[in-house]
Amino acid sequence: MILLATFGTESIHMIENIKETGQFIQSFYTGEPKVAMVFGSGISSEALLDRVITRLPYSEIPHFAQSTVKNHKGELVIGERGGKTILLFSGRLHYYEGYSAKEITYPVRILKDLGVEQLILTNAAGGVNPDFNAGDIMQISDQINLFPDHPLRGKNDERLGPRFPDMLHAYNPQFISEMETLAVQTGIPLRKGVYLASQGPSLETPAEYTMMRLMGADAVGMSTVLETIVAVHSGIKVNGFSVISNECYPVERIVETSEQDVVDMVKRSEGKLMQLVAAWLDKYYPGNGK
Repeated sequence: MILLATFGTESIHMIENIKETGQFIQSFYTGEPKVAMVFGSGISSEALLDRVITRLPYSEIPHFAQSTVKNHKGELVIGERGGKTILLFSGRLHYYEGYSAKEITYPVRILKDLGVEQLILTNAAGGVNPDFNAGDIMQISDQINLFPDHPLRGKNDERLGPRFPDMLHAYNPQFISEMETLAVQTGIPLRKGVYLASQGPSLETPAEYTMMRLMGADAVGMSTVLETIVAVHSGIKVNGFSVISNECYPVERIVETSEQDVVDMVKRSEGKLMQLVAAWLDKYYPGNGK
């Protein structure tokens, strides 16, 4: 009974915190955002926005943890495109920073409370599909989770989502189809594949890259999958993109890679990725009747 009471108190605090965070963020805009986007390593573009309403450092948002990675700005950018409100999370939290799965995914928890229907996740990833090259953009079709922690571990609160969320279509098939059509129309090459996430922060060994390829991965990184799980749990549609920052399979393609190498490569492809997302926002933003 003591254990159940502890989990019950934790759940109550979570709901209260979500409400407090949501009310704080809502005080800075008047529209209702239907789309939110998380920027991964090396991605920080605000080109999607016609107007920036405000920038909120994570340190100023109630109950948010702070990003400690130097290439992550750690701020929520609230803006508009075509008169519609969009939330851009410039930087995310990672397991290797010392945060728990629940802390990492807390920013996703507030989205349902804010009315968000579609979450777009981005990351930098190593390519283990031998057909992929550095600089390619991969649309995530599925995921493999190798984290030693799970954001839904513990007593479930049905107000947040079901006990056993179905992950058959973790990444929204309709969105994937729409993006494939837009890629053809814009002439921007778009790969598709499975994203595998491990805890980091060390890059994988050649043997580990080989194992991950044999497991069915096309790209590997250190983020995204936990956020996807919580978004699905919350009833939010998800789509994800990996920018292939370095080539990791077969072994002879591997070269020593620094954090700056990853950021530099991602920056080269950022414009193409933003062009694709902008095309989707203009045509398919939820509620625009198209």
